[in-house]
Amino acid sequence: MANTISGLWRGYRSVPIVYRIAAAFVLGSIVGLIVGEPATALQPLGDLFVRLLKMIIVPIVVFTIIMASRQLSPSNLGRIGGQVVVVYLLTTSIAIAVGLLVSNVIEPGVGLQLTEASVSPEEAPPLTEVLLGVVPENPVSAMAEGDILGVITFSLVFGIGMTAVREEFEEGSAVHDGIQTLFDIIEAGAEVMFKVVWGVMEYGIVGVFALMASMFGQTGAGAIYELLMLVLTLLTAVGIQIGVVYLLLIVALLVGQSPVAFLRGSKDAMITALSIRSSTGTLPVTMSNADENLKIEEGVYSFSLPLGATINMDGTAMYLGIAAIFTANVVGVHLTIAQQLSILLTALLASVGTAGVPGASLVMMSVVFSQVGLPLSAIGMIAGIDPLLDRLRTMNNITGDLAVTALVAKWNDSIDLSSGAWNS
Repeated sequence: MANTISGLWRGYRSVPIVYRIAAAFVLGSIVGLIVGEPATALQPLGDLFVRLLKMIIVPIVVFTIIMASRQLSPSNLGRIGGQVVVVYLLTTSIAIAVGLLVSNVIEPGVGLQLTEASVSPEEAPPLTEVLLGVVPENPVSAMAEGDILGVITFSLVFGIGMTAVREEFEEGSAVHDGIQTLFDIIEAGAEVMFKVVWGVMEYGIVGVFALMASMFGQTGAGAIYELLMLVLTLLTAVGIQIGVVYLLLIVALLVGQSPVAFLRGSKDAMITALSIRSSTGTLPVTMSNADENLKIEEGVYSFSLPLGATINMDGTAMYLGIAAIFTANVVGVHLTIAQQLSILLTALLASVGTAGVPGASLVMMSVVFSQVGLPLSAIGMIAGIDPLLDRLRTMNNITGDLAVTALVAKWNDSIDLSSGAWNS
């Protein structure tokens, strides 16, 4: 009997967690539709999942942002490195803006009202206050009060400062070794938080089931249409980002080459990303396409592509803006321009550090929702369709990595535009 239970448990654990969450989403929805109003009794189990997400936000942001900032050291940020980082941040900002714009036009979630999740909108702060709020007056207070944007900014500045100081001192000196020890401690803390996030995601299967059962018990089948509208919104935004920003603006206008040729040279990486939903897992194929098809020199792509797999989360950052608008529509809150700018800044900075976190999209969503005061309970509603949306986001990320790499290579005469896919 014990062996049978152990075997069933191993079989259960062998299924990727995103698919288990998707199954919980479907089963919870079915239970809610069949049982109806009594299914709302499961809400406390979903509320526990929401509280767990809130618990991990600040520590995961601090540890992962500081660790990610090690890659932004002065020695790496030479001419090519600086160009790569700046263009990555620019395309991510554009992606978030595209997501917000498309969401405001399509308005996903506007036909679904969850009274239990409704919030009272606070008076929006002036735009200047939002911009100044990026820099916290007191980092400790920012952590205690859940000022996520301030926490991200301080963590990023502190991490870059640690890297800069370490490089100023020789290896073996007390300062250099002290900084390295501190990085080791923070890395250990990050690994601990990854394990905690894994545990939260495991419980998230129960939490998502409860949240979906409660929601469909309250709303009925009306939520299905709005979730489809959420998918349509992301699909439209990804199409605009790839078609207009990457292919027309970067490849055609700035690189001066055919978008069809770029797609021909990048198709293997794009298809792989769409299939396995991992920027890091796709990296060998991405680097092979950059080298063999797009004829980019190794000195550029060996830095830009691994860095892009870490910090260039255009698709994910775009999705955060869309999810925020969707949730605001569901709970009947109008997000002002200042609040949407706050979403843009938070998603941009959060995308630097949380890409390698298990369940990264849900963690980043918690960060963004907390910043603008949206209920985290809506995350359970979105989590079930995340495996489908994640494929689109990852393909978007990979396409952006290659487009930016080609552009920086063109600026530095490190690409052969007379051969490979460009000359097919």
